[in-house]
Amino acid sequence: MTAALTAAWQRPRALAVRAEEVLARTPRKADRTPEQWAHLDAATDDARRGRTTFLAEHGQAVYDALTGNRTRYLWLDELLDAAAELLGGLVPTREQMVAEAGLAQADKEGREIDQAVFFSGVLRHERAGLHLMESLLRPTDRALALLPEFTERGSVDLGRLHVERVGDAAHLTVTNPDALNAEDNDLIAAMDVGVDLALLDDRVKVGVLRGGEMTHPRYRGRRVFSAGINLRHLDAGRISYTDFLLRRELGYLSKLQRGLLPADASGNPVMSRNAPWSTTTVQKPWIAAVDSFAIGGGMQLLFAFDRVIAASDAYFSLPAAQEGIIPGVANLRLPRIAGSRLARQVILSGRRLHATEPEARLICDTIVDAADPAAPEAPAVVANRRMLGLAEEPPTVLRAYLAEFALHQGLRLYAPDVLEKTTKFGGTTS
Repeated sequence: MTAALTAAWQRPRALAVRAEEVLARTPRKADRTPEQWAHLDAATDDARRGRTTFLAEHGQAVYDALTGNRTRYLWLDELLDAAAELLGGLVPTREQMVAEAGLAQADKEGREIDQAVFFSGVLRHERAGLHLMESLLRPTDRALALLPEFTERGSVDLGRLHVERVGDAAHLTVTNPDALNAEDNDLIAAMDVGVDLALLDDRVKVGVLRGGEMTHPRYRGRRVFSAGINLRHLDAGRISYTDFLLRRELGYLSKLQRGLLPADASGNPVMSRNAPWSTTTVQKPWIAAVDSFAIGGGMQLLFAFDRVIAASDAYFSLPAAQEGIIPGVANLRLPRIAGSRLARQVILSGRRLHATEPEARLICDTIVDAADPAAPEAPAVVANRRMLGLAEEPPTVLRAYLAEFALHQGLRLYAPDVLEKTTKFGGTTS
């Protein structure tokens, strides 16, 4: 299989090599002439077209070669490293990504787009895509290491997130107070661990997410759910395509909806005493308690929760289209939840929904003076949420959406209008 792939890769590899040669001869962005830009863009487009065509035909075989015919489960960064070693030029090397890591978003060459082409190409193939999605349902190494401490003490501090067991509920409190609980790479990693701990602990029957109190002058002392993506970090080039934009959807958000796939020390899925023989994943109900606002990624989160409680003065919005990016899986989930017309108003036109509006009841279940959560206790909740999830969003439907999302979010991340807006909003969050 490897020999056949290597042979098939030769022509697109030549295009990738040529694009690198043109880039090496081209001055840095600020010093390029229009002719140099056009020459580099043409070479880069040819290389990406070659990768896309190759993956459309051979993506399943590539993924099988990387994972031992889907017997190994790899994290996103592991998959990229393996792909770079298997077929040089298919994806950027770790060294190439490190060289761009310290640059502002507008100064990067956009190598993350080539990662987006790869992941999109994998997700387009059903067997490969579903296996990749399953791989990201495994518990993180950090969660497994912290689990004994959490089960014994009932609390753990993850920096951007505090996790505490209160009765039979795991309370996940976002603690990024100076940025209005905006999401960044560190918070995505912490959320992945926090969700894992809640799902792994036998004593936890329900998970609760809410925002902590703010130190931001405008909201000092008030709880805030989420201000969405940290645009200041995006402008500075500190929002990762794989560790933030893709991991968020395939990682903890998928675990909220589809459950955790228990794994052994080698990362291979195993049956767990937390999950009966009749199921493969550990699922629990989840509640969101929204104070002040749920903007952008904060509102996206609500679509994965079984119950949403909102303070009467809270509001919800998805300004991603105005910022130039795609609001995660919201385009798939919000029309189902609220209807196509309202979804278009919120996503395309930036309509803000206040908790007291009638339409907001499609997003949240209960409006209260303060968003104090209460847990569902019926024994059949887990079984029914599993069936609801299967009916509402079958894995094959999610995979098809993610295949398009993986590519187009990567492209939007480097679109000229986005780079202009992130510079403008560099001191804010959204």
